[in-house]
Amino acid sequence: MGSPSNAATGHRGRVLLTGANGFTGKYVRAELEAAGYSVCGALVGAAKGPHEMTLDITSLDDCRRVMEKVRPDYLVHLAAISFVAHADADAFYRVNVIGTMNLLQAFADTKLSPKRVLVASSANVYGNATEGMIAETQPPQPVNHYAASKLAMEHLVRTWSDRMPIVITRPFNYTGVGQQPNFLVPKIVSHFVQRAPVIELGNLDVERDFSDVRMVASAYHGLLENNCAGETVNVCSGRPYSLRSIIEMMQEIAGYEIEVRVNPAFVRQSEVKVLIGSPDKLRSIVGDMETHTLDDTLRWMYSAGIGA
Repeated sequence: MGSPSNAATGHRGRVLLTGANGFTGKYVRAELEAAGYSVCGALVGAAKGPHEMTLDITSLDDCRRVMEKVRPDYLVHLAAISFVAHADADAFYRVNVIGTMNLLQAFADTKLSPKRVLVASSANVYGNATEGMIAETQPPQPVNHYAASKLAMEHLVRTWSDRMPIVITRPFNYTGVGQQPNFLVPKIVSHFVQRAPVIELGNLDVERDFSDVRMVASAYHGLLENNCAGETVNVCSGRPYSLRSIIEMMQEIAGYEIEVRVNPAFVRQSEVKVLIGSPDKLRSIVGDMETHTLDDTLRWMYSAGIGA
């Protein structure tokens, strides 16, 4: 990790970070600034600090304005509609596909030559793949608008690969302090923080590969600095956990048993049943990273009251 003086000088180069005020963006920004990068955070809302800018990625003109102003050496593109059950289907494509294309077009229009562009896709593109660990060679089978929009984005991003050193990441589920309570793990932890007697969930036997958001930030940092242009890389732990096992861990941490009720309204027809990723390619590129067990992550969230 870099020193505070390194963070101030930005000697590693300028990074434009979209989605900087989001859950993941806050950790990525801290990781990169500590390593000596100067980070300009692109936000949907009003900019609050000297290293922030308002950016509407659905506007090509706005993307050009920000590129001209920041002139970044790196782009880390995290901004997206990421809640799978988001009500506005059109927004997935406007933001996730067109917004990403606008950023790349703005780079070209402003004659900038980035050292690396990191675009966050999603492991949701794999759909209902269930056989063992999912490697990057697994054929995508998206089963919802979020996943379909991310896959469409990937295909279009690759058309730019001969002009820019782009890496596409497919993060599997991850969590940590500051994640919104409409996501599954924060919902579970918040119930235990409040010592609620009952929790309503969907399918308890759905299995997911959960990582800690701090590991994800470390992985993105590593992918900026290693030779991986043109690659698509899973970001994951390789360890599956069912909702049932997460409940059991939280009961141990909180010291009481909660009543779990399965609410049919929370069981989606297109639910991805098993999603476990192979981290082999990621590790081959970035080497060993600091990892956290899910038990460690849950204890961190519980002790923080899961708030930001």
